[in-house]
Amino acid sequence: MRLQKYLASCGVASRRKCEAYILEGKVAVNGQVIDVLGTQVEEGDEVTFCGKPVKLQEDYVYYMLNKPVGYVTTVQDEKQRQTVLDLIKDKEHRVYPVGRLDYLTSGLLLLTNDGELTYSLTHPKHHVDKCYEVKVKGTLSEEAKKALQTGVVLDGQMTYPAKLKVLQQNKQTTVFELTIHEGRNRQVRRMCEAVGYPVLTLKRVSVGKLTLKDLKLGSYRALTQDEVNYLKRMSQSK
Repeated sequence: MRLQKYLASCGVASRRKCEAYILEGKVAVNGQVIDVLGTQVEEGDEVTFCGKPVKLQEDYVYYMLNKPVGYVTTVQDEKQRQTVLDLIKDKEHRVYPVGRLDYLTSGLLLLTNDGELTYSLTHPKHHVDKCYEVKVKGTLSEEAKKALQTGVVLDGQMTYPAKLKVLQQNKQTTVFELTIHEGRNRQVRRMCEAVGYPVLTLKRVSVGKLTLKDLKLGSYRALTQDEVNYLKRMSQSK
């Protein structure tokens, strides 16, 4: 197998990006730096990228689910409520949620059996943007908007600045997008409560550049290889 294909199969990056890494001298085979394309990798060869060993992926699977309200984001529930795993028909692979969406929150949820990627994506240092569509009662005040954008105090700690975009607003309700990169428990709901606007409905619409698009509520799909590579690049950033 050609070295650039091997690296891509290991999930390092796209084939084209792996070619660039080789030319930059970031890849070694059996301790020797390789900076030309076309090198073949044989079984038993030790390949490293930036000094770290890489190997072909195990039988990993990656899914995107459009979670409905009324499902918990756990493997099992002590209250015997339905879990997001009840929606996944793949019984051959045991997958786990990447992060959580609470019982009353719908939207984009990633699931995989790749524990290393899950850990990386949920680690605060990687600053993975998550965008939510929020509906609150009444007209969101300018003061509340500013507080959400600059940060509010939760459990004695200030949240990081968030991005806010109003989608629809009238005297009865306000619908807006709120983008955060932290993963505190029920963070968006608590932020809105802190500024005096309890959430009526909450939906996660994107994780990084991954969006639900036309994925129906309660349905799931496998991620493309490009999407998986993107998540791996994002999890290695910072």
